[in-house]
Amino acid sequence: MSKVYKMIDLCAGIGGIRRGFELAGGFKNVLSAEIDKNACNTYRHLFKDKDDPYNDITTEEFKVKVEKTDYDILLAGFPCQSFSRAGKKEGFADKIRGTLFFEIAEIIRRTRPKAFMLENVDNLITHDKGHTFATIIEVLVKDLHYKVIGVTENQDGELEYNARDFVRNSRNFGVPQNRPRVYIMGFDRKLFGNSVDNLPNKLPTERKNLIYADLNDLLEMNAEDKYFLSSGYVETLERHKARHEGKGNGFGYRIVNLPEIEHPVSNAILATGGSGKERNLVIDPKEGVAGKVLPSKQTPLNNKGIRAMTPREWGKLQGFINYAFVDKKTGEDKFSFPDGLADGPKYKQFGNAVTIPAVEVMAGFMKECLVQINNNYGR
Repeated sequence: MSKVYKMIDLCAGIGGIRRGFELAGGFKNVLSAEIDKNACNTYRHLFKDKDDPYNDITTEEFKVKVEKTDYDILLAGFPCQSFSRAGKKEGFADKIRGTLFFEIAEIIRRTRPKAFMLENVDNLITHDKGHTFATIIEVLVKDLHYKVIGVTENQDGELEYNARDFVRNSRNFGVPQNRPRVYIMGFDRKLFGNSVDNLPNKLPTERKNLIYADLNDLLEMNAEDKYFLSSGYVETLERHKARHEGKGNGFGYRIVNLPEIEHPVSNAILATGGSGKERNLVIDPKEGVAGKVLPSKQTPLNNKGIRAMTPREWGKLQGFINYAFVDKKTGEDKFSFPDGLADGPKYKQFGNAVTIPAVEVMAGFMKECLVQINNNYGR
């Protein structure tokens, strides 16, 4: 019987990282933490755990709860924050105190998971001129004594790595979304010893099996009228784009499924909604839409068939819909939101989420690393 690793899901959102690990097999979630109440409602709805996911990782109460929890793997998608350069430089606490990464590092220090995976936006590697990312790596390797995949230590004790090697793009993992993200994976050197140095030192770069050939394979045409832009809004977007183009900037709305694009992909969807939608407009040639008057729009619907992507399409771009929750026996898609949830929170939750098919590949890689360690060293 293969080993099942117990994991905790921190800064959990609606559970995308957790679900990716579950799909890889051999991982079972035992504790979750999220403070956004809307996200917690969706998380409860999807996973139906007996324990409430509403937990605050910054509190001592939660850290004690983790200390009392038997677990192996720590997962976290934490926000990007600056670290202080001031202070006496007395170890990691002084450098990163007051950030959510500090809270995660403190939990790692106190509970020593066998392995962890952290996920973040790709800007993490350039944030604060690279200081933020360098500090994170230093804390994980030097202060906490974990082998981080992609990092080596030279004879002088200096850490060597290329920050770009930590970035992976969702478009290479089966979904047509240009979404670069940072993945940081580590294994406990205190527990496993030098065996961690024999692990592969590069995270997976792609997924073998495509879920969608391209964006045309994912889009659901003849969308509801409410997703079509009003003519006035389209004119505003066109003027805005023309102004920026006149200044030599590339800002402005994007139509991502123009017929001349051979294999279209979306731009990254964003939790903030607005620009994430405007950079991901589609042409949907639905009859009877042009000039239609809707109470929710100030002007009639546009005559070019331009609409925003729907929440369902965003869910497919992230692997939540039509993939991660499909019952393998019946083929039924079990993903749903809690009843009555408006579109705004749906866009936000998907925009905040991870791309599950990418995480699934990372989870498979972690499992292979743990199997290698177990086979060689009986851990």
